[in-house]
Amino acid sequence: MSRKRPIASAKRTRTARTFDEVPKKSKVVLLSCGSFNPVTNMHLRMFELARDHLEDTGRYEVVKGILSPVGDGYKKIGLIEASHRVEMAKLAVESSSWIEVDSWESRQADWQETVKVLRHQQQELLSQEPDTDVVGTAKPGRKRKRMDASSATKRRKLEEPDIAPKKTGNNWSFPLHSPFAFLLHYAAPLDVSAASSGEPRVMLLCGADVLESFGVPGLWKPQHIEEIASTFGLVCITRGGSDAEAFIQGSDLLLPHRSNIHVVQEWVANDVSATRIRHGLRCGHSVRYLLPDPVLGYIQERQLYNAESEQRNEGVVLAPLQKCARTQE
Repeated sequence: MSRKRPIASAKRTRTARTFDEVPKKSKVVLLSCGSFNPVTNMHLRMFELARDHLEDTGRYEVVKGILSPVGDGYKKIGLIEASHRVEMAKLAVESSSWIEVDSWESRQADWQETVKVLRHQQQELLSQEPDTDVVGTAKPGRKRKRMDASSATKRRKLEEPDIAPKKTGNNWSFPLHSPFAFLLHYAAPLDVSAASSGEPRVMLLCGADVLESFGVPGLWKPQHIEEIASTFGLVCITRGGSDAEAFIQGSDLLLPHRSNIHVVQEWVANDVSATRIRHGLRCGHSVRYLLPDPVLGYIQERQLYNAESEQRNEGVVLAPLQKCARTQE
């Protein structure tokens, strides 16, 4: 007579199988590109909302946020010097343990399309030093994270002396210090599929106004919109007066990648904008508590926003529209 398997043993087997089937969380770095003219509390609030939303899905772990101020080459009216906007952004994130400022975009002589900034940041993640954590500095009371074997292998490949491009399947890759490496930013889309194997992936964080600007003729290249939505993904923070869902549903470029676009509703009404803050400063009104105190102090000390600064780049065509016009000539 055969003995029946104990019920407890069967339960343990099912439990073990269940744990084995739990998918790993994808690590995410949130990248916000913009003028930050000046940076406001709402800009920082967007990061918190996005992190909450992504981590509440149970599928993501947000490991870092990056503010990337646009360069002077953007030519937007009223845009003050990038050096000031970068310094204000750094002051704004001093109190954050996970948001930082990257000045690469702001230091470029020419305006950089957003997709190129995304590619640059993803490549930076892939080339991280083995003994640094994702943020690049150790947090108090926390050990630095070591790269896993897969990441270490990629790092060694990036440091190979061979400068020739390498082909894997249908994708080309270039050693980090290769003269061909600029193609990562200026030509071929970056393959970030490796992010699914435990490496962080960069996602674009933006407001509904940026999402809806995808529909402005000549402002964005269609192939760039598709690459952002399909390869990187977006987290869009909406506020009153915008309907991001309707815009996505009506976009032939975005709708096929709807699962890679996260729409987050700001649950506290907030209409703070850099434009209104600049207007308040010009009128001599208080803008305290609309932006971080260190940022306000920096502005007041240098008298940055006034009638003269608001006329900067007046009559100059916005850089994306200039580029679009040149391609059509």
